[in-house]
Amino acid sequence: MGSGAGRGVVAAAKGGPFSVEELRGRDPGPGEVLVRVVASGVCHSDMHYVDGHLGDDFPFLLGHEGSGYIEAVGEGVDARRVGQFVVLTYRAPCHACPSCLAGRVDHCRRPLEAATQPETADGRRLTPALGLGTFSEYLVAAAPQAIPVSTDCPPEQASLLGCAVSTGVGSVLRTAGVEPGASVAVFGAGGVGINVIQGARLARAGRIIAADLVPRKLNWAASFGATDTVDASRTDPVGAIRELTGGRGVDYAFDAVGLATTMRQCLEVIDYRGTAVLIGFPAADEVLSLPMQDFFFPGTTLKVSLNGDSLASRDFPQLIDWYIEGKLDLDGLVTEKIGLDDVGAAFDAMNRGETIRSVISLP
Repeated sequence: MGSGAGRGVVAAAKGGPFSVEELRGRDPGPGEVLVRVVASGVCHSDMHYVDGHLGDDFPFLLGHEGSGYIEAVGEGVDARRVGQFVVLTYRAPCHACPSCLAGRVDHCRRPLEAATQPETADGRRLTPALGLGTFSEYLVAAAPQAIPVSTDCPPEQASLLGCAVSTGVGSVLRTAGVEPGASVAVFGAGGVGINVIQGARLARAGRIIAADLVPRKLNWAASFGATDTVDASRTDPVGAIRELTGGRGVDYAFDAVGLATTMRQCLEVIDYRGTAVLIGFPAADEVLSLPMQDFFFPGTTLKVSLNGDSLASRDFPQLIDWYIEGKLDLDGLVTEKIGLDDVGAAFDAMNRGETIRSVISLP
């Protein structure tokens, strides 16, 4: 077998099923690194590939939250990087697009990814999810996608920085810029929504209201810092949030679900001159319809968060520092550790609201 041969989780066609397949070994090309993956979070975004919401370039090698060790480097990459513990990002800036050249590298339009593509052992080309494909024992990434971090954070917890943590926390601190004392509502208390709550706590928000349909998730939300919870399966969340805020609504509302219904609810609970942020990835057939005067007169701002407007080289080390200092709870995010063969069951558990994050743990 060549360098980096191993197994990976493949979605061969729309709707699944998943299969664990042997992959062909790859050597990293110029500007690339070979990473031995040791942990990968199971995120709902990977199901968007399976459902056909993120293109139809099947078969896909799934997974985009990952941590591991650099095993080899390609031409032009410092050989001293071999052995580094890294967390992977799907938004490493290219430094060449109009946004990067204007100094907004966190808004890069063409994030880097490896040119060396994964293949099955029998030669079928695979499309790596978000340019990574972390549900695999080895992967090749562009060198800037592999961010060195402290080994004081366990690999399972560290892997979640790549999406759930950076997206949730970044949506609060970077996309919205929540101020101390502000009021916040979060629709959806899954992996990303929980980290929006953690971001609001880090921002020292005055009130943090979580809404979800699943009571278990509301219990998690409270344990991570929500001051109030709303069971949207039993009551109208818009009315409940307005009642909790004396009729005013909140300064900031975050949709971590990605449905037109929840996005509309976010806009309906915003106070005067407030901000609503869309985080959850919407399906292609989701359509948001708004009465324009209701949007216009309160002066509402609507933003979209792409990975929390994070810059991994800057933010991953900071998030690790907050974890070490006890300001950011990563341990509580890991509901269970699983193997590659357990991914299908992990998606089912996630859809039932039984997990915050299942994390693939590789020997």
